[in-house]
Amino acid sequence: MDIILAQTIVNGLMVGMIYVLMAIGFTMVFGIMRIVNFAHGEFYMVGAFLFAILYGSNEMPFAASVLLAVGATALLGLVMEWVVFRRFRGNELNGMIASVGVALIIQNSALLMWGSSARTVPPVVSGVLSVGGIVFPWSRLVVIIGAIVAVVSLNLLIGYTRIGRAMRAVAQDSEIAQVQGIRVDVIFPAAFVLGVSLAAFAGVLMAPVLSVSPFIGLAPTLKAFVIVVIGGLGSVPGAVVGGLLIGLIESFAGTFVSASLSEILQFLVVIAVVLLRPQGLLGRKEREA
Repeated sequence: MDIILAQTIVNGLMVGMIYVLMAIGFTMVFGIMRIVNFAHGEFYMVGAFLFAILYGSNEMPFAASVLLAVGATALLGLVMEWVVFRRFRGNELNGMIASVGVALIIQNSALLMWGSSARTVPPVVSGVLSVGGIVFPWSRLVVIIGAIVAVVSLNLLIGYTRIGRAMRAVAQDSEIAQVQGIRVDVIFPAAFVLGVSLAAFAGVLMAPVLSVSPFIGLAPTLKAFVIVVIGGLGSVPGAVVGGLLIGLIESFAGTFVSASLSEILQFLVVIAVVLLRPQGLLGRKEREA
């Protein structure tokens, strides 16, 4: 039982850290641009597909494949921000509708280019780590470690760099930030590209663990939305807490009961949070008008 429990926790942390990356990117875009981006999962899918092609099919070095996959997806995000999303900054409803259209365009473009068949990617690291008789696959540990490195790096970027401080200022009040000399026309696309990059990196990490297809973006998008509701829209710490919570619920319920109960429990948590703390676990109340 101890072995099963430990492996369930590892699986929950792996899934949870991927959800954390997705949710942080999702909540950053909302917190700064006030756009609910339902195309977020498609950038996850594009990152995973590009990594599958570069690393899996063309056998490029791992580091180069990661950089190219994330970089190309970030460039796609920059184009989408310039062509579509900048016109809906602060317009939550229309921005959300536009993001659904972008998601469908990206998904169907992937179908045309890469087909509907699922692809598998060889593991980056094979074998297992055995600790006290408990076996942990390295492929899953790599996902956890990679996601932790990304979250720590993002925290350092936001907390200790000039552009990070500018992003925090714009998220709090874009008009006052602009008066103070912050170039919001630069911060908005920078935040969007950073969010897209996190989604793409999540796709890269999960590609060797799960199969890759044009349809893998929907579930992470819905989970990211659920997580930011739980943690608080616009709250990065809330995204971390919510992502780990949902990942562990999903793992424990799926292992010991059923996958259906896992989904029920997750949405019961969402309903409870919305009823008891509408701003989310770590979110701030909206200011009075």
